[in-house]
Amino acid sequence: MSHSIASTNPAPEPLIDLLALAQAAQSSGPVWSLTSAQLNMNILRFTQGDGVPAHVNSEVDVLGVVITGSALVRVDGGEHHVQAGQAFFIPCGAQRSISATSPTLAYLSCHQRRAGLQPTVTRRSERATEH
Repeated sequence: MSHSIASTNPAPEPLIDLLALAQAAQSSGPVWSLTSAQLNMNILRFTQGDGVPAHVNSEVDVLGVVITGSALVRVDGGEHHVQAGQAFFIPCGAQRSISATSPTLAYLSCHQRRAGLQPTVTRRSERATEH
């Protein structure tokens, strides 16, 4: 399920049932999103051992709120175990990764609006040509 709102449309409903959205999701990765003129919100779902690979996002700070399950969040070499009901903050420019440590993980990611959801990952072949 995906819900997107352009800046010219009316405001979204003020109440979003995160738990119902997370529990209804069956796939991995982004399972719901809402975009306003200033904000991106996404629910991401992963199974144990899967998640977001290490990358650096140099565009925005990110707030994550665990809805169901638990995860290992790595930020600039530090490891943080989070579970349902806990939030985590990842500052702009930090290297980060998120890995599900429970059978399923669902979390809300919220940040200032930007172009895309997926992290930019430098490939090994691209690093070899950079100097």
